[in-house]
Amino acid sequence: QMQLVESGGGLVQPGGSLRLSCAASGNIFSWNIMGWYRQAPGKQRELVADIGGFGSADYGDFVKGRFTISRDNAKNAVSLRMNSLQPEDTGVYYCNLRADRRAPADSGSWGQGTQVTVSS
Repeated sequence: QMQLVESGGGLVQPGGSLRLSCAASGNIFSWNIMGWYRQAPGKQRELVADIGGFGSADYGDFVKGRFTISRDNAKNAVSLRMNSLQPEDTGVYYCNLRADRRAPADSGSWGQGTQVTVSS
């Protein structure tokens, strides 16, 4: 299993921005999928965004153009830029690595999670 180290979570006011980063402990291949999931209190985990080694990305419907995922293959890392954050974006954000786009997220590796809180 690959270790995933997350950073960038915190407290932000509505309308603010945060950038989450995730770095893998080992080499990541271009066919691997890296992404972010989140879980709000009392709700199921949901996809925020993921991205393949050549830049093809998939976003959750709730993002509505506010978030941008990027990947640095040389650094085995993925980042999530979150703009126009709203209270409903509050939750624990988890980095995920899976073998390819057909592989379930739970078949791969997970980070420990980083808390994002959007509040006045």
